[in-house]
Amino acid sequence: MTPFKLTDELLEEIRQLIAEKKNAELQAMMKEFHYADIAEIADELEVEEATYLIKLLDSEKTSDILAEMHEDIREAVLKNLTAKEIAGELSELDTDDAADIINELPKEIVQEVISEIEDRDHAKDIVDLLRYEDDSAGGLMAKELVKVNENWTVTTCIKEMRAQAENVTRVHSIYVVDDEGKLKGRLSLKDLLTTSSKTHIKNVYIPKVDSVNVNEKGEEVAKIMSKYDLEAIPVVDEIGRLVGRITIDDIVDVIREEADKDYQMAAGISQDVEVSDSIWILTRARLPWLILGLLGGLGAAAIMGTFEDMISKHAVLFFFTPLIAAMAGNVGVQSSAIVVQGLANDDLKGSVRNHLLKEMLLALLNGFILAILLLTFTWIWKGAFATALAISLSLIVVIVVAGFIGTFIPLFLHKRNIDPAIATGPFITTSNDIFGILIYFWIAKVILGI
Repeated sequence: MTPFKLTDELLEEIRQLIAEKKNAELQAMMKEFHYADIAEIADELEVEEATYLIKLLDSEKTSDILAEMHEDIREAVLKNLTAKEIAGELSELDTDDAADIINELPKEIVQEVISEIEDRDHAKDIVDLLRYEDDSAGGLMAKELVKVNENWTVTTCIKEMRAQAENVTRVHSIYVVDDEGKLKGRLSLKDLLTTSSKTHIKNVYIPKVDSVNVNEKGEEVAKIMSKYDLEAIPVVDEIGRLVGRITIDDIVDVIREEADKDYQMAAGISQDVEVSDSIWILTRARLPWLILGLLGGLGAAAIMGTFEDMISKHAVLFFFTPLIAAMAGNVGVQSSAIVVQGLANDDLKGSVRNHLLKEMLLALLNGFILAILLLTFTWIWKGAFATALAISLSLIVVIVVAGFIGTFIPLFLHKRNIDPAIATGPFITTSNDIFGILIYFWIAKVILGI
């Protein structure tokens, strides 16, 4: 299959067909595309054009298209649809996707849309999902699954599974419950097919099954599914009843969103933003960290001001100030990035003391090698060994301190349930700039005897 690529020529052709209302040709063209590709096309169209396309195609396909569209474009398109039209789209979607779209609708029409859904069981399941937090297992799960009772015979089990499978897009697992609906285990399809038809399920099911509670955070669910290579995981309520399942496609979205958030925080952006957001929203997201950087710069300048006499006597120290600040910032960001990545992947094991010790030893080794190179360069360039030694020793200490700060702060924040990603980028860079400049001039003052 050739990967889809949306070109300007193709987009213009689609726009032309919409403008001329050549519905038959447009429908024929769309049949050749996957729903995800059509969603990409719709994202690039004007809202009126995207709405026209959605209304033209069958609900069975447009429901998936809506689920894949960019949130802002989808929200605008939904405003152009009636409650009945929206309900028709939701009827074709799995409950988790339908609940996500319901959450984006204006509150005043939510009840009307739900009342228009013809399948009342489907509507009830959607409403049930709306009570969970978006980033919880309950908010991520779908109600569609295949479950069998442990007291059924194989014959009854197969009959019931056929009926349930009609509403499930893809069967990942067969779950076994008791008479109260509590999750007991899972059923192997091989065992089901090779067992006598009169055998009861409780005699053949596998009691070991991984599950998550409805209130579990999405990040934790992602870690569990990643660790055990699961395509789907059942979700249970507070008393162990099976209430839904989470599939890998939903977890991929969670991982991507979390990565985007961490990347933005590391870059010094305090809220979730996109390139299409207004200048005001982008400014509010960036300005707090820029102010922090400004304060850090003013702090570093103030520290340098206290060593004005020393700088006037040894002007060469001034020229190495940017190098010291840059090395402190770089080492701090490197250390914090490794720690944050380890925490995110749940790979960071052992005590905080061991991690700090390892990082400081690593920083010491790197600092020593860099200091030798800097000492050689400065001595040859300026011919003043004492000055070169002061700058080089400062570099070692600054790198060790930066490594300590870059490692300790993310671990400290994590222990207090604060996202450690906030520690990377501007926060670490600014703090290390200040400490780096202070250490640099203090050591130079001691060695040069000023």
